[in-house]
Amino acid sequence: MQEPTLLLLTALADAPRHGYALIEEIATISQDRVRMRTGTLYSALDRLLQQGRIRIERDEVIDGRARRTYALADAGRATLAAEADRLRAMVAEADRRLSVIRPMTRGALA
Repeated sequence: MQEPTLLLLTALADAPRHGYALIEEIATISQDRVRMRTGTLYSALDRLLQQGRIRIERDEVIDGRARRTYALADAGRATLAAEADRLRAMVAEADRRLSVIRPMTRGALA
């Protein structure tokens, strides 16, 4: 899964959000490492809508501007859960391999 998709699904996992709130939440989740641009965000949202992973929670007009709020659909929640499981397994394997100290490796580091 591409990182922008993972970040978007994660940002919607606990609450529906509109575009600007998603940009801010993604920055928070990534500890400001990722600042998603508007064009990238809306392209990804359109794709996730077409895939049925997210849904439109509501459309409203605030101060004369249209605002669409998105929510995680059941398919998106399942996708995110599967990706979280995959990442946990990968991290566990990386940790396991890092904890194995071989005599040859030890000598190579000295």
